[in-house]
Amino acid sequence: MKGRNMWRRGFSSSSAAAINALKEKKWDAVVIGAGHNGLTAGAYLARAGLSVAVLERRHIIGGAAVTEEIIPGFKFSRCSYLQSLLRPAVIKELELARHGLKLLKRNPSSFTPCVDGHYLFLGPDKDLNYSEISKFSKRDADAYPRYENQLEKFCKLMDPLLDSPPPETMQGLSSFNDRIKNKVRKSVFWARCLRQALLLGQKDLVDFMDLLLAPASKVLNNWFEADVLKATLATDAVIGNTASVHTPGSGYVLLHHVMGENDGDRGIWSYVEGGMGAVSFAISKAAKEAGAHVVTSAEALLLSNDPFLMDHSEKAWMVYASVLTPFIDFSYIVELSALVSQLMIDDSGKVNGVLLADGTWVQSSVVLSNATPYKTFMEFVPENVLPDDFLCAVKYSDYSSSMEEIHSACQDATNGIPSRRPIIEMTIPSVLDETISPPGQHVINLFIQYTPYKPTDGSWEDPAYRELFAQTCFNLIDEYAPGFSSTILGYDMLTPPDLEREIGLTGVIFGRTDFYTNSEREQPSTQKDLHTCMLWKERMECLAGIFPSWENDKHISRLASYWIQVSFLYIRGNIFHGGMGLDSLFLMRPVKGWSNYRTPVEGLYLCGSGAHPGGGVMGAPGRNAASVVLEDIKKSIFN
Repeated sequence: MKGRNMWRRGFSSSSAAAINALKEKKWDAVVIGAGHNGLTAGAYLARAGLSVAVLERRHIIGGAAVTEEIIPGFKFSRCSYLQSLLRPAVIKELELARHGLKLLKRNPSSFTPCVDGHYLFLGPDKDLNYSEISKFSKRDADAYPRYENQLEKFCKLMDPLLDSPPPETMQGLSSFNDRIKNKVRKSVFWARCLRQALLLGQKDLVDFMDLLLAPASKVLNNWFEADVLKATLATDAVIGNTASVHTPGSGYVLLHHVMGENDGDRGIWSYVEGGMGAVSFAISKAAKEAGAHVVTSAEALLLSNDPFLMDHSEKAWMVYASVLTPFIDFSYIVELSALVSQLMIDDSGKVNGVLLADGTWVQSSVVLSNATPYKTFMEFVPENVLPDDFLCAVKYSDYSSSMEEIHSACQDATNGIPSRRPIIEMTIPSVLDETISPPGQHVINLFIQYTPYKPTDGSWEDPAYRELFAQTCFNLIDEYAPGFSSTILGYDMLTPPDLEREIGLTGVIFGRTDFYTNSEREQPSTQKDLHTCMLWKERMECLAGIFPSWENDKHISRLASYWIQVSFLYIRGNIFHGGMGLDSLFLMRPVKGWSNYRTPVEGLYLCGSGAHPGGGVMGAPGRNAASVVLEDIKKSIFN
């Protein structure tokens, strides 16, 4: 069938040797997802002497830090497009410069045009900044260095929090010595935080709390008067965040985007030679040099130690293929090749490996997931395994992806339509990076806000609708740079559903999932329900054609129910693997009580952006998660 062939192409590029190597031994650790955090975790674990397999479902590593040649001769950074947040410790410890990482600093770093012909340049040159801001407000030009200095103070306060696991309460059973060590560690952590707060002083501490809790608009209005300056700075507060500049707590996201550094210079954003995929490639080289085994086109189907699945993996594949691939309806199916079944646990409650979608069994007692928390816990883990309060917290976490113009653009998306005058951040990396485009031609990245996941006035699956929105964006740029749209040779466009299908950035459920988990169906109440009833009936008929007595086989029945259930989820992508509000950070990320990369399933860890300290190309979640895994392994050896 066409659908099945398309699905099988998902792992056709993996060599037989690479797959066979996965089956030859039990690995010390398996990492699901070769995004930059997964690769970072794999590199640190391999450097510690562990045997590590990093599995990537796509044909290319990098996750959202990826470079792809979509149009011949032009290499696109398809998701992340600038580098600043990658932790200095990761760059230094993994020797990424030696492995080919080359940063190209931008100067100036931003250009904000106005319709009346005026413009604002900003960058690392303090004299340039003063001269440019003075064109609009002498008062703002005087205030801007103080504003930057204050943010730098706050960033230094945050640094220790980024590079270490949160001081989480111990989970599960533990020895007396372990509890004492944990209390001492937490006491030291909080004592250090208190010391830094005292050194900061009360005035700056109050300003810091104001930045964390207040809307970005309030923070910027307190500092500046020129709208063009405030609008330029406000974009940092809403990037990747479906929130208005008037949303309380949006000030923190502003700080999150200026806490990075390059060669010791704070808040400096750079292009990466070769595109953002070069970051992932350099980390991958460090991991491979340390002995990690990185496999692409390796779709993780099951995290399992279920003997049935080990013995009947081909039957599991046939159920999966028969249920999902014959009737491809992209308005309901999230992504055929990316669906994961369930984590099976034995009486000891431990993970014992990963079953790939082609039937390959990869054994390991430690699995790190670089997938989103939602995908990890709602799709990898079966029902009745995780605590109800934990599941509820994961399910209902925030996954939603002139300052007044920014607010208006946000309101459009809130009302279900793409922004009529979207906020566009344009970068032209080929100005500095000659490796990504032919001579005399350029690659331009447009980060556009806001777009709803499921528009009320059309569908992202409609080519005409997609083209209409693209032209809206190009026409808006034409207002500031006449003739821009006439120079476009071709483009690649990733909408929120595309981010799910291509990159695996999942989010929150929309709709009812339990409605589809039994062959006995309740009466459909809406046209949408009627449509899903028809899809259900078609899939059941197809399944019965392969396994006539499937309902009497509890294993096949369980697999069929789960896969059909998952195929009807509505999920919206989030580039940070989850919201970046104050209620989703530090000890509350991904959920309260589980911020230290461990999970309620023994042997399963989070290492992606859905864990502390959050999104962006940081490497911190991967590095921190690896340290926790090594701590647990050491503890298991000596206990």
